[in-house]
Amino acid sequence: MPNKRMNSIKDIPKYEALREHGMSKQKAARIANTPDASSRGGKASNLEDRTKQELMDEARKIGIDGRSKMKKDELIYAIRHN
Repeated sequence: MPNKRMNSIKDIPKYEALREHGMSKQKAARIANTPDASSRGGKASNLEDRTKQELMDEARKIGIDGRSKMKKDELIYAIRHN
């Protein structure tokens, strides 16, 4: 049964499934609230193929601190492990 904090979650079944797989609350909520997450079907571009600026934009959306001083490989690591 969803509690009041989950009212901001747009796709509750997806959120709960991600949480059951061990994902953090923040990351599960972010994925469940992405409007086109299910339509992409895992076809997002490979992080290594993105430019550093694209990675910086993604890191800003996620809320990664210290991103301006990170190298491209550090950004990729931070995005994958946030």
